[in-house]
Amino acid sequence: MDDSTPEANYRVTADELRQFVERFERLEAEKKDLADQQKEVMAEAKARGYDTKVMRKVIALRKRDKDDIAEEEAVLEMYKQALGM
Repeated sequence: MDDSTPEANYRVTADELRQFVERFERLEAEKKDLADQQKEVMAEAKARGYDTKVMRKVIALRKRDKDDIAEEEAVLEMYKQALGM
């Protein structure tokens, strides 16, 4: 059989497709493992008395640009003042 036949091309494509699917599945498993580890970290922090809701906010803030945070806080303060809070 010549490698340029449609059957050979299909076989190569199927093998490549299988590799992509299996690679994606491995990444999904790794992602699940990481999520489980993150849950364990939060459970440990909660057991030690930390407020995990606030910790998650701090983690989200650390990902953001400092100028964006400052602008949002300034607008929030302005809105609070406008509402007499």
